[in-house]
This record gives sequence, C-alpha cells and structure tokens, in this order.
Amino acid sequence: MLSPLEIMEAAVKALDSKKGRDIKVLCTKNITVLADYFIICTASSATQIKTLADELGRVLSEMGEAPRRTEGYRNGGWVLVDCGCVIVHLFLDEVRKFYALERLWGDAPEADVSALITE
Repeated sequence: MLSPLEIMEAAVKALDSKKGRDIKVLCTKNITVLADYFIICTASSATQIKTLADELGRVLSEMGEAPRRTEGYRNGGWVLVDCGCVIVHLFLDEVRKFYALERLWGDAPEADVSALITE
C-alpha cells in the first residue's frame, strides 16, 4: 500500500510525462477529510484530458493503487480522478479559470513539486 505522498508524486510524474501543464498540488490534509492532496492540471484539449486520465490510471494501477473512480470523462472539460487520498482535477484552461480551485482552496498550502516536473 502506497502512502498519500507516494501516490501524489507518482500522479504528478504521470501527468508531466503526458505534457500536463501548470501542475499544482494543494496539501489539503489539515483542511478537509476529502483527501490529503488535490492535484490540479491543465490540458490543451479534451483528447489530452482523456490521455492524462488514462495514463494516471495506468501508472497507479501498475503500482497497485488503481483510481477508485473517474468522473466527467465523457464531458471532457473537467475530469476528476479519485485516487482515495489524492484527488486529481484535469481541466481545459478556460474551465480551470472559471472554477478557480486554487482560490477556492486558498487555505491549503501548495506543495513544491518542481523536482518531479521535467519541463
């Protein structure tokens, strides 16, 4: 069983490997019981969002921690991948700006994931 930190790091690397943009990780453990981390990522198209969700599922499944649920996969503008202690939000740019989760969860400190991102 992987720790929340290990799942978060694997998720960030998976998103980065498929060119996810502006990846932010909010540490929500002390703010909500929903998850320890929220990962927010932007994609350039609905097709890329599906690719990111698929890659995330593949990587975590290979590690023995398959995502529990994926919501919004057919709609394409915002896909939520529930990994238990980590919730991943995949957005088109305009949808991300509209919902502004970083502002909504502004009390959550941002984790430094720069070492996990190649670009």
